[in-house]
Formats: sequence, structure tokens, C-alpha cells
Amino acid sequence: MNLNLYGHAGKWLMLDLGVTFADSRMPGIDLILPDPTFIEDRKDDLIALVLTHAHEDHIGAVPYLWDRLQCPIYATPFTAALVRRKLQEVGLEREVELNILPMNGKVTLGPFACELVTLTHSIPEPNAVAIETALGTVLHTGDWKLDPEPLIGPTADRKRLEELGSSGVLAMVCDSTNVFSPGTSGSEAEVRESLIQMIAPLTGRVAVTTFASNVARIASIGVAAAAADRHLVLVGRSMHRVVEAAKETGYLTDLPPTLDEDEAGYLPKDKVLYLCTGSQGEPRGAMARIARGEHRHIALGAGDTAIFSSKIIPGNEIPLGETHNQLATAGVRVITEKGNFIHVSGHPNRDELAAMYAWVRPEISVPVHGEARHLVEHSAFARALQVRHAPIIKNGDVLRLAPGEPAFVGAVEAGRLALDGDILVEIDDPAIVARRKISFAGHIVVTLVLDAKGKLAADPDVVLAGLAEEEGGDLAADIVEAVQAALPRGRGGDADTLAEAARQAARKAANRLTGRKPVTDVQVIRLRG
Repeated sequence: MNLNLYGHAGKWLMLDLGVTFADSRMPGIDLILPDPTFIEDRKDDLIALVLTHAHEDHIGAVPYLWDRLQCPIYATPFTAALVRRKLQEVGLEREVELNILPMNGKVTLGPFACELVTLTHSIPEPNAVAIETALGTVLHTGDWKLDPEPLIGPTADRKRLEELGSSGVLAMVCDSTNVFSPGTSGSEAEVRESLIQMIAPLTGRVAVTTFASNVARIASIGVAAAAADRHLVLVGRSMHRVVEAAKETGYLTDLPPTLDEDEAGYLPKDKVLYLCTGSQGEPRGAMARIARGEHRHIALGAGDTAIFSSKIIPGNEIPLGETHNQLATAGVRVITEKGNFIHVSGHPNRDELAAMYAWVRPEISVPVHGEARHLVEHSAFARALQVRHAPIIKNGDVLRLAPGEPAFVGAVEAGRLALDGDILVEIDDPAIVARRKISFAGHIVVTLVLDAKGKLAADPDVVLAGLAEEEGGDLAADIVEAVQAALPRGRGGDADTLAEAARQAARKAANRLTGRKPVTDVQVIRLRG
């Protein structure tokens, strides 16, 4: 996820405000957001938020965090269309000042003169932002690649990038995602031809899943469906939302007419192509629900084909593997990027990075958007291309670009927030920590009922959750016995002391009997005399 801040002359400019998705280590949590506390405390000096493009890791936090920032937002038409829909869902569309910039647009925001520079990526309208200040120009690339045939939108504006390089660029803050990958990342036009050839001879139903935001891929799948004489069916809310936004802003004008899911059920098997969400095996995505046999209108079986036109994002191997196996068990042929040319990356490989450095010629390279090993490799790569400085930054680092040599001058709070239902909490909130522990080790609740003198008025009550027990065993009864043995006989005691003795006894008994150390809570009820 991305939240970038540029400071100059006492003012701040934010670029992007995104989310990432939680994994199995955070049960019950869907979204992780950046903690904006640092800039929230300085929001009077926050000039604006400029969005480079519409991927979730760049815009997804806007509806959740804007109220804490309350600054104007600037975006190109397609990005603005998707942001507007997000704001409508939370009732903020009338409160947020959402300004639309044209491609290659310019706007002066306080001490920052910003210019959008067209690039290519796996979504419409990706932009670098050239930020001109009194101390120099910074080029923030956002996510990008150099696609010679992007299918949707123009190619990268090489001429303007070279002009910026000739004028002098102080620093380039640049995408590191594919720095280990040689050559170039490939073209969407090549993927289109491959999909057409792959889908044409297939029999039975065909379901294709891809990233819903990849409008060029959606267009290609539409072309492949038409070439195979199949009707295109959009499946999944985000797929409908992106297609609607694309058409609203002038894209997908040639997309074949689409059918609703319920209508497609009346078509012959070889006349339908389902375009589905869920390319990463997301449990609520359309493809995963189809694979589990839980979709209301769509079922796949023997003789059908499922095509995953996307890469496997690290961390999603397990849910995707489950989805693939469920489909295969049902007799569905599963086609992925492994061994099949059905996807290209939206990020620059080494040859593309080298070309960008040759055009822009920055004094400083600041690698971003990657894991630590990507940033280290990108820094070394930039230095090999004769960039004088290539500092490696961490979340929260404050890097001074000018005046003088680049230097780290401090660090600010840069934590993470979790969206727990409708509530934003810190990533280490006690509720989340407890839930994680319970999910791994189980939970015991012991209830003690004490009389007016502090003596047990009844046997302890034990409730277990998430703890296995041997067949024929009675784990709860064994824990009750252990708690009784740990409490003083025939005399009362301080409620807190009794509760702690009961907690330790229950937990030790559970560990002895199950090998687990469950979260253990004790409730004390005192009866009045």
C-alpha cells in the first residue's frame, strides 16, 4: 500500500492513499491501511492528495481516512470515477472536493507545481507526477511499465520524460517491483492474441478471471469471446463497477454486449464466457464461490475450462491452490500463467528501468514499491547506471533531498491500521491480538460463583471454544476438577486472587491434556448475603 508525503516550505503534498489486504495471520480483518497520524497532526498544512492511478493499493484508503485529513483530491477521470463510487458508499461524495485533471494536466498546489506525465500500467490513466519546487524537480513514477501496445490509452510520454531529464531532475522516486526480472515486461497486445488462440478451440463453458481493474485485459477477453462466438457475462461486483467506470470515461466503447448471470444459464455451454472476479482466490470472489459450488447462477464441471489470466501475488498461494484444486476435482480444466502466455506484468523489468533512467537522468534515485530485497537491488542497479545517490528508505524515514546532499534527517510514526468490521484500530489492538491467539490456541472461559464470604457457592463452570479433545474424554470436566483443586477449600478469598488461581489452573490443565496454551478468561460472580 502507498502513502507518500513531500514537504517543502512548510507545506505537505500527499501522493496516493492505498490499502493492502490482510492474510490468515489476522483473522476477521480484510483491509490494512496506513496510519496517517503524522500528517493528521499537520493537516492544516496538507495542501492536497494527488492520486497517480486507481489501483486499491493507491486509492483504497481514501474513503476510510479522508475524514481525518480533509484535503482536496486530484485525479484523472477514470481514477476519479472509481474514487467517487467509493465515496458514495460511505456517504462522503458531497463532502470531498474531488478535482479532475486531464492526462498530462498541470496544477500548482502551494509551493508544489505538479505535472502529470503519461505512463502505461495494468490500468487506465497511470501517471508519473513531476513535482517542481524552488529546490528542484522530483519525478514520482507511481506504478508503471513501458508497453508499446497498451490497447487502452496512449503509450508512455517518452518525449516529455526526456524533456524533464534535459531540464534537470533532482530525484526520481521509482517502482522496484520487477527489478530482478530481465528484459521487458511484455505487452497487453501480445496477451490478447494468445487469449484469442487459446479460447477459440475450447468446448464447454469457459470462465476467465483477471484483475477487475485491468481494463485492457477485460477488452481482450471480450474480443476473444466474440471471436469464439461466445456471449460475455460479467460476474462479480467489482467487475461491473470497473466496466461501468471505464465506459463512463470513454473506454471499452467496443466491448461486446454483456449478459446477466441468470440469463447466461439458458445458453448452450459452448456459447458462454464468464468474466469473473477472484483471480487471487479471494473467498468472496466469484471464481472461489464457483469453485466451492456456492454461486447462485453459475456451476462448472467436467468439460469446462477456467483460465486464470493473472499472476499469483505472493501470499495468495494457499487460497488460489484451494480454488484450483476444487475446480480440478469437479472435472474443470484449470489454465494458469505457469506454462501459458496469458498474463504480463504491469511493472517495469530491468530494460524498462534502464530506459527510464536514461531518459530522466536523475541525480538521486529513491527506490520504492517493493520488499526490502527489491529496494536494495534497485539501489545497486541505479548506481550501476551512474546515478550518484540511491538511498534505501524504510517506512517512516524522512529523507531530505535538498538543499545539499541527500540525507536521512529523522523518522516519523508510520504504523498500520486494521479495518475490523466498521472500526479502524491499530494493528496491535488488544482485540486483534486476542483474536489471533484464540484462532491458534482456543479459548477457555471459567465462571466462579462466590457467596458473601468469598467461598465457592457452586462448582466452577467451564466453556471451551476451539479446543480438540480425545474421543470419550470430557475436557471441560477435567478442567473443572483442576480449578477446584487449585482453589482454597472451605474458606473464602480475594476475588482477584481466586480468579488468577483459577486461570492458571485451567490453562495448565488444558496444556497438559491438549498440548495447547489457550487464552483463558475468568468471570467472578459474587452473591449478596
